[in-house]
Amino acid sequence: MHTPLTEPPAEAGAESLEHRRAAITRLGHELRALVDATVRTAASPDTLHRVADGVRQVTGQLTGRRRARTEIPEVDRFPGGPRMYSPVVGAGSPLAPPVRITPTDDGVMGHCTLGIAHEGPPGYGHGGVSAMLLDELMGHACTVAGTPGMTVSLQLRYHRPIPLETPLRLLGRVTGTDNRKVHVTGTITTQEDPATHLVTADGVFIAPDPERFRALFPGLQPET
Repeated sequence: MHTPLTEPPAEAGAESLEHRRAAITRLGHELRALVDATVRTAASPDTLHRVADGVRQVTGQLTGRRRARTEIPEVDRFPGGPRMYSPVVGAGSPLAPPVRITPTDDGVMGHCTLGIAHEGPPGYGHGGVSAMLLDELMGHACTVAGTPGMTVSLQLRYHRPIPLETPLRLLGRVTGTDNRKVHVTGTITTQEDPATHLVTADGVFIAPDPERFRALFPGLQPET
């Protein structure tokens, strides 16, 4: 697959990037704590209005140029590198658990714990969040296997509900390729009971051809 050149600019040195990533990670951590407190609180309406005013003031401090829709953040490296604002793995995202992904002998493994903000049925994770987790993990499996692509099909089977506030283990593995198509499987279990599948998935990913790549990512240039 042709991949976009998204290395940080030369003037952004490694030390500067790591300093910025550390700051983004800290803010992301505090924002996730705020989200968790928000979805748990039984505070009075007056308190909620007062907090809302304070949040508005804090938001106003994030001044300066805002990133455009198709712009890759300078702290990211795509694909295969850090994605600081990903809603799945991003340490700077208030939405992400976040998932920590590491390579295995035949794919990738992820670890995370879903919170109340990810709730579907009371006490359990939302089914759409499960799909998002596996989509991300299976995409990483493609990249680690040297066949990065984009999701064209994702079929899930929900065996058991995913408990919140419980350490989870996710696995992704490429099972075969067919020209530009990559076939991948994924599973979610708890760390305590990895033999019991909570959610399983079969997916097809595809590497877009150069023409399609240029249409999807007009602001990026493919490697030659």
